[in-house]
Amino acid sequence: MNESSYGDFHERIRQSFARQGAMQTIGAELTRVSQSVVEIELAFDMKLTQQHGILHAGVISAALDTACSYAAYTVIEPEASLLTIEFKVNLMSPGRGERFLFRGEITKPGSTIIVADGRGYAISDGPAKLIASMTSTMMVIRGREGISG
Repeated sequence: MNESSYGDFHERIRQSFARQGAMQTIGAELTRVSQSVVEIELAFDMKLTQQHGILHAGVISAALDTACSYAAYTVIEPEASLLTIEFKVNLMSPGRGERFLFRGEITKPGSTIIVADGRGYAISDGPAKLIASMTSTMMVIRGREGISG
């Protein structure tokens, strides 16, 4: 399957992201959609921290999972959908920053199972700091009632 077989994944992903209540709740923005790569950004907000004032691991995991899933949407046909079936997160550094960038990138496309890797970065003055990584596995869903794009 070539890139043109995936239809206009840009618009499909933007519309799907707009329906994500979880991403709206945390104030996440879809900032990059390209073949096999999606980025989501998030401003620091005290409401998203844990008891030490750093970005909560659950928020980091949710944003990385979403970035990886939408990266996978760039390599499936328009009628198909996805569900995450497994992920592993490594928290490498405290989530301290003014903004955060979460990038999902396809590692292994497939017709049934897709693997993506994600990286989370804290952004302040100076270079971005890697705070987390994820490996995510998604299952391609076709023709299942109630699950679409």
